[in-house]
Amino acid sequence: MKVIITGANGQLGRSLIKTKPEYIRVITTKKQNFNLLSKESIHKYIEKEKPDWIINCGAYTNVDKAEEEKKLAYEINANGPKEISRVLKNIGGNLLHISTDFVFDGKNNEPYKTYNIKNPINFYGYSKSIGEDNVLDILKDSSQAIVIRTSWLMGPEGNNFASKMIKLHLDKYEINVVSDQIGSPTISGSLAKACWQAIRESDSSNFNNKDNPILHWTNNGIASWYDVAFSVGEICKRIGVLDKTAVINPIKSIDYPTKAKRPHYSVLDTAATKLSLNLSSNHWLFDLEKDLHKIKNENN
Repeated sequence: MKVIITGANGQLGRSLIKTKPEYIRVITTKKQNFNLLSKESIHKYIEKEKPDWIINCGAYTNVDKAEEEKKLAYEINANGPKEISRVLKNIGGNLLHISTDFVFDGKNNEPYKTYNIKNPINFYGYSKSIGEDNVLDILKDSSQAIVIRTSWLMGPEGNNFASKMIKLHLDKYEINVVSDQIGSPTISGSLAKACWQAIRESDSSNFNNKDNPILHWTNNGIASWYDVAFSVGEICKRIGVLDKTAVINPIKSIDYPTKAKRPHYSVLDTAATKLSLNLSSNHWLFDLEKDLHKIKNENN
């Protein structure tokens, strides 16, 4: 089976490559021949490769900068997936599209289900929401698409909250971290496993893309950014990645103004996805510690 991975150099892309099943032949895109800003390159590349699946990890992910670079974010996050979908509609093949908890406004008091109404409160979330709509408008009726929403992605590679916290623990005596934004951390390896399982189940006809086109996947457990920052420090100190930890001060979002608003509560309900895929997930602390051990081993 031939699978194209866009955004292969990102943290999810790297995890997908490392965890791919043996029967999968992965093709990674390069900007010079596949660019989400170029309709021509998208069509030409996919028509040439004729993949069985595309996993679209490529995205504009700078949430604050998206408020200034709206056109760029929209082209990558909304129009890029639309063009991928158009090609696949014509030549065959399937799309697994990665989306985000930021399509919701964060006003819920219980985990968001896949069918809850979207209402993004920043432009990044809006662009990703339109990207979902474009994919499903084109491919849902032909059962060629799966959208997986995830949240708070972090792992042993790439630029993410955990890696930033390690650096801050090294460099700072005190760190102020928001404590009133609640979500479910997702370790990149866990999400990669869910992606491959979704493809496997879909190809074996155990999973109906048309009736269940949207999935939610995160690790178990919920946390604030403060909880994650504190846990990263404590685990890293215990396993020898850090000699000392910074003092973590919990602050409110109002005391840490950003260009883009963030949802205060964006926990995703993953129960239906686990049932559909016959897959379980670990608590985020368990998988985070495994990844922090990997960082330690790579630095030794």
